[in-house]
Amino acid sequence: MYLKTILCAFIVLNSLVESAREERPKVSGSLDQKVQQLNDLYQKKFLVKFNGPKFKEFVKSPPRNYSVIMMFTAMASHRQCSICGHASDEFIIVANSYRYSHRLTESPLYFGIVDFDEGSDIFQMLRINTAPVFMHFPAKGKPKPLDTMDIQRVGFASEMIAKWIQERTDVQIRIFRPPNYSSTLALSVLFAICSSFLYVRRNNMEMFFNKNLWGVFSVLFCLNMISGQMWNHIRGPPLMHRNQQGIITYIHNSSQGQFIVETYIIIILNTILVFGAVIMIDSYTKKTDSKTRKIMTVGGLALVVFLFSVILSIFKSKAHGYPYSFLIK
Repeated sequence: MYLKTILCAFIVLNSLVESAREERPKVSGSLDQKVQQLNDLYQKKFLVKFNGPKFKEFVKSPPRNYSVIMMFTAMASHRQCSICGHASDEFIIVANSYRYSHRLTESPLYFGIVDFDEGSDIFQMLRINTAPVFMHFPAKGKPKPLDTMDIQRVGFASEMIAKWIQERTDVQIRIFRPPNYSSTLALSVLFAICSSFLYVRRNNMEMFFNKNLWGVFSVLFCLNMISGQMWNHIRGPPLMHRNQQGIITYIHNSSQGQFIVETYIIIILNTILVFGAVIMIDSYTKKTDSKTRKIMTVGGLALVVFLFSVILSIFKSKAHGYPYSFLIK
């Protein structure tokens, strides 16, 4: 009787051990199968497009031993996302640079993109109501706040995306930008035009000693520099910003960032301000009647005072805590 009981218990225990052994390869095989499918997709196109089912299978569902850098965007024209195209170009450069500088076996990192029209359920799941958004999905655990890139502060240039990825994954990506021959062509055309002009005017170089010409050139150069064009070229900020309520913002609310439209606004305001200062100077040097000179002086002074107060107001809205204002608070 006891021998039968011991024998039955041994049979049951043996079946449990065998079933446990069978379960292990299934989990490992599931992970290997997911990685193999991702590698197959990655070989076809280095930027994997995800919809709802793919996102749940490869990104949300365990097991997973790889990280995913995801871009959430809205590329359709009727979505009117003016910066999504530029952000996508920079993201493609990063993904392409990673593909040619790393092996997947060294650092399992994948790049994906979710378009709103193809994965609106993913946007709702993650509570994303703006675009573009860059997120890092780590191999273990849920994304943290820092796993969402702050493009309002640092922009979305490929170099900044690569730096953010290194901070989150310890994977260093060297950016390889495709050759851009448009700048070389433009410089060549400009050089040819200047050379032709100098050849035609070789007997008359008086215009190059014209004070007004050099004055205009100097003012334009200064306006271009103080407006933030160089910052835009380095950081690659968005054109403008649309908040959660759908309101478009043209002025960045921090002194650490700016929008492209904001640059144009500042350069226009500074140009008109300089024009007002020039009018005041000309009112003194020009030989006209006193009434015209007074009008030019008052008009130029009004332009300078008003535009200076506008620029100071913009600066105060960006530099929070700045105590001074003039005319406009």
